[in-house]
Amino acid sequence: MTALFLPRALLLLIVGSLLACSTPRKDSVTIADKAAHLPSGMVADTAPLPSPIVRAQSRWIPVRWTELPGLAEDDIHQALQAWQHSCENPPAALAALCPDIRRLSLASPPQIWHWLQTHMQPYRVEDRSGQSSGMLTAYYEPFFTARRQPDAQFRYPLYAPPASLGSRKPWFTRQQIDTLPQVQSALAGREIAWLDDPVKVLILHIQGSGRLLITEPDGYQHQIRAAFAATNDHPYRSVGKWLLDRNLVRDATWPGISAWTQANPQRVQEMLWSNPRYVFFKEETLDEVSSHFGPKGAQGVPLTPERSIAVDRASIPYGTPVWLFSSGPTQALSRLVLAQDTGSAIVGAVRADYFMGWGEEAGEVAGRTKQDLRLWALWPKGARP
Repeated sequence: MTALFLPRALLLLIVGSLLACSTPRKDSVTIADKAAHLPSGMVADTAPLPSPIVRAQSRWIPVRWTELPGLAEDDIHQALQAWQHSCENPPAALAALCPDIRRLSLASPPQIWHWLQTHMQPYRVEDRSGQSSGMLTAYYEPFFTARRQPDAQFRYPLYAPPASLGSRKPWFTRQQIDTLPQVQSALAGREIAWLDDPVKVLILHIQGSGRLLITEPDGYQHQIRAAFAATNDHPYRSVGKWLLDRNLVRDATWPGISAWTQANPQRVQEMLWSNPRYVFFKEETLDEVSSHFGPKGAQGVPLTPERSIAVDRASIPYGTPVWLFSSGPTQALSRLVLAQDTGSAIVGAVRADYFMGWGEEAGEVAGRTKQDLRLWALWPKGARP
């Protein structure tokens, strides 16, 4: 295998998305600094608070709106678009609010904040031991050039699910998929597209979807989405951690991983095989509307850049509006987001993966995002999850 010279955004992904194993850095801005005042439309509230809500992996503690940091700084209209998407497949407790959510798109910010305070109760999300601090990472849709037919350069396939996928659980590992003749036979004809680098394939597997600039056999070029369809049901293993555990790099930064892949092309396949999890895709058309949004998340609705998060469903139900606060070396965030996705590495009460969007710039930020996190779930007054 020749040496790999990948765009900086790709290997930054290995830093941020693949290596989520160390303690997040403490916030440089505290919650007390940010929770200064309520936005116009809200008033101080002294009504009795409801009881806490206990879920399988979390505990929700009712709080005043004044506890939520940075409310007045958010462009609340931007969050409504993501919320409207959640209304395409809402949880039962939130479905009754959807007609209001659609009407609020024409309301002023004070009217929206007033509606939120009137109808929603904020709850601080904690784990079952009472820990309210967790970790934020980010993800995105890569954008790669691809071919419909293989050639000497574009020879690494993205597969649709094989017909025999349900015949055994788990299905074959990544190494077995790459090497066993009977598995290759089962996948023959299931190729969606061909990429020019196996690490790009791995990036798509980790992100769960991607945008491809496809060149058809007749030379016609157009964009498609390779959207998540299924997995082989094997656990995810971090290749960044694999490198660190073997002292092959001192840290999984761009210089370290890039230098290692270039100096050790003969071991790149070994690195890739250290992650047995394999993802299968389905092709989707990108039209004028869908190109402005991300892929459908686990809730079954399109993801909105910088307004959708992946969560542990045992902690926060899909479709829940969540106030997110995170401040660290990459970006400071105080905003309303929607829990619309999940991921194999997103486990725990106060754990979120922030959807950045698509392309190299989004990948740059996503790959560097790993910082402290606080979450507050917003739930209809009087309703229980």
